[in-house]
Amino acid sequence: MTPTLRRTLFTVIGIAIACGAAAAQPAGSTLLGNFDAWETYKGNDSGRGAVCYVVSQPQTKEPATAKRDAVYFLITSWPGQKVANEPSIIIGYAFKGGSEATVQVGSDKFQFFTKDDGAWLAAREEEQKLITAIRSAAELTVKGMSKRGTLTTDTYSLKGISAALDKAAEGCK
Repeated sequence: MTPTLRRTLFTVIGIAIACGAAAAQPAGSTLLGNFDAWETYKGNDSGRGAVCYVVSQPQTKEPATAKRDAVYFLITSWPGQKVANEPSIIIGYAFKGGSEATVQVGSDKFQFFTKDDGAWLAAREEEQKLITAIRSAAELTVKGMSKRGTLTTDTYSLKGISAALDKAAEGCK
């Protein structure tokens, strides 16, 4: 399995865990803390070891009338797999085929590749750049296009993100 495929697989598993986490604490995961707009969790996969993640839901979703499933921004770490602070998105609908999602933090923009209802950064070096940007900003905006052609814009508060990430790093040592 290639490193990129492995990272994507692990992120999908992490997202599946986190989706349940935001609605109700998932079996096998422990809430490490609430940090304003963000929550930090730790879980364990018998085959891959510990997984820690921070998760938040948007403060605003536009258009407000769009029918969508739950929407999340996650940052996941799998220490045993040497994956740290991997950002991903669950958008709440199937993305338009071949489209990208755009994440904007201040004046910095990041392009995420999409598959089904998820999105990820393609390059590891972009991940660290995004994490650095979100630690010093007030909000993050995600734009994506549904397979039906609806452009959505979700705005997340970054209040508490640094504390949440620090707790995740501490929890997964």
